[in-house]
Amino acid sequence: MNTQSEPKPVPEDFLARVEFRDAALLSFLTSAIVVPAYDAVKQDLGIARPEYMLLLCLSHYQTLTAQDASRLTGRPRNSISRAVHRMLAVGHIERAPDPSDGRQARLTITQSGRALHAQISERIRLRQEKVLSGLSGKDRDDLARLLRKAAVAN
Repeated sequence: MNTQSEPKPVPEDFLARVEFRDAALLSFLTSAIVVPAYDAVKQDLGIARPEYMLLLCLSHYQTLTAQDASRLTGRPRNSISRAVHRMLAVGHIERAPDPSDGRQARLTITQSGRALHAQISERIRLRQEKVLSGLSGKDRDDLARLLRKAAVAN
């Protein structure tokens, strides 16, 4: 029997060993930033991730369709559709017929939706700052540039 114990595994070592390094690193960051933030938002405010993603999109565009929101977020259309119905029911968004396409509805965010977006956005921003606080400003800019480049190439 070997009496020497192996060193305790740590993320840094694991992330250096894994076969799909980049995906593992992105997953690790997502688990550190997004998952805890959305879990807290769900628990405290009763808002699920697709619902917030819809509010996020609508806070940056005057009007969108559900299909637009699905394309912008990479979320499945059915989850965005459920989010639309829930956000309409609680008054965080409004819907109007699209004059150029009767099959589509134009969505807009309400004042209560904007207030909720601001509250959730601040929580996520604070979590992001905490996780990325070890990076310099230049490192943060480089990370954002590279992530954006990879995201839009997909």
